[in-house]
Amino acid sequence: MVTPIDKATIIGDGAMGTVSALLLSGRGIAVSLWSCFEEQIRRIAAERENKRFLPGHGLPADLDVTADIRRAMDGTQLIVSAIPCQYTRAVWQDIRNEYPRGVPICSVTKGLEIDTLLWPTQILCDVLGPVPVAALSGPSIAPEVARGLPAAVVVASENSRLAELVQQAFSTVTFRVYTNADLTGVELAGATKNVIAIAAGIIDGIGAGDNAKAALLTRGLVEITRLGAAMGAQPSTFKGLAGIGDLITTCTSPIGRNRTAGERIGRGMTLQQVIEAPPGVIEGIPTTQAVLELALRHNIEMPITAAVYTVLHGHQSPAEAIADLMTRQLKPE
Repeated sequence: MVTPIDKATIIGDGAMGTVSALLLSGRGIAVSLWSCFEEQIRRIAAERENKRFLPGHGLPADLDVTADIRRAMDGTQLIVSAIPCQYTRAVWQDIRNEYPRGVPICSVTKGLEIDTLLWPTQILCDVLGPVPVAALSGPSIAPEVARGLPAAVVVASENSRLAELVQQAFSTVTFRVYTNADLTGVELAGATKNVIAIAAGIIDGIGAGDNAKAALLTRGLVEITRLGAAMGAQPSTFKGLAGIGDLITTCTSPIGRNRTAGERIGRGMTLQQVIEAPPGVIEGIPTTQAVLELALRHNIEMPITAAVYTVLHGHQSPAEAIADLMTRQLKPE
């Protein structure tokens, strides 16, 4: 049995950072929610609600909302990193001198850094040196979690006691957390499923139908599992909550940013228009290129990911990309 924590710090004021703050605060843990955007954090503190990223869900009066990193880190026993992947390095480089050495960090970020092809916990260790890290992932659309609708996720760490610590801190009667030792698989699954979600949205946008979407999810899972296995992940991880569980949610939820981005592209919007449309970052867009580079490095065939890349960057229309996928060389399943 691990010792319960008394204080946690959330780094990032997006939807997942805010819902993490609500979950931990609801467990009786003192929480500081920190952001580098001072105007935004002042607005959240004054309104006691994150109207930009998680509207309709008030923050408890005792939840500390601050732009003062020293205050946020004071006495913390668990840090939750909720910065979009492409900005994780820059933010942590700015605040690393205030990081209390040895305090565990749990990432709730999904993606791959485009320049280095590192996933979030690798970025943290690259910036901070060897630190205890975990990753919380799985089907967890933030507004549903904030409403108290049932959800189940997984926390992965090479340190079993750290995984149990996060499990205990986050688990509630509506938010069930499982542990997993396959950190590589959990983080790769969380990154790659966003690419498949963009493809699912494109299918919705052009009206290709449910049969096409079912085939996409099935074959998409095959190719991301293939990449994960080549990189040392456990194939079974992709059959669990971090893999197929998150894939289903992300590809079907009407409020998922990546699926919605794909749908807009399917309906004719340009990539730039899609990027500028919603609040928040669409992680699957930069991740698509990173996944293709990993596939090339490991000599893994990923035709759906390649098709998404060609559509995103205007090399093919969605109809042309689907036609190419459907007329590939016939083979056994």
